[in-house]
Amino acid sequence: MSDHCEHDAASAHHHETPSRAKNLLGPTADELAQCPVMKGSTVVKAEAEEAGLYRDYEGQRYWFCCAGCLPKFDTDPAKYAAA
Repeated sequence: MSDHCEHDAASAHHHETPSRAKNLLGPTADELAQCPVMKGSTVVKAEAEEAGLYRDYEGQRYWFCCAGCLPKFDTDPAKYAAA
């Protein structure tokens, strides 16, 4: 696993936001994605989109756990989209 992110894979990106603070159960499965670069890193889609941590590739949207994953995906999106 790479160290390009400022967190480890075990630390999920679950920051409290006003809209999520009301949902005591946390995000639903549909609101979550796995970072295609850092496998095992769970991403809250809405938070990733707010931070610009997503890419659209061949009609599919991919969400990322941190800005360090974007250049890796951009260099070879087919590699990560297929994984």
